[in-house]
Amino acid sequence: MIKYKLICKDCEFSFDSWFASSTEYEKLKNKKFLNCHNCNSKKIEKNLMAPKLINSSNLKNFENKDKKFIEIKNKIKEYQKFIKNNFDYVGDNFAYEARSIHYDKRKKSKGIYGNATKREVKELIEEGVEAEIIPWIEDKSN
Repeated sequence: MIKYKLICKDCEFSFDSWFASSTEYEKLKNKKFLNCHNCNSKKIEKNLMAPKLINSSNLKNFENKDKKFIEIKNKIKEYQKFIKNNFDYVGDNFAYEARSIHYDKRKKSKGIYGNATKREVKELIEEGVEAEIIPWIEDKSN
């Protein structure tokens, strides 16, 4: 994959776009498949780009981002452990089970977690059922 900074020769609008290769960019340009996001012109050219070089001063920024990523990942894993220890896993039946608990107050037990689509979660929330989407990291240490 290669990223190019492109510019519209009509309106001077600049934008980035990814291509499978430089050859792929040339094919798309020759077939006039590239167009400006601003004015829809087909007069698109590559703009000057400077590569991002890592030196000792900005290396620390990358290291800090890595540390922050690891901190966030570890916090998510803590939440996952808490959820696994305190909630019942219902798998792909999450939406059904959540509705059952919500509408049958006697069936109230400990909380549940499982899999649901964004649409299902949205529908649950619209019905007044408490539901959240949380990031889930699969443990691939095995």
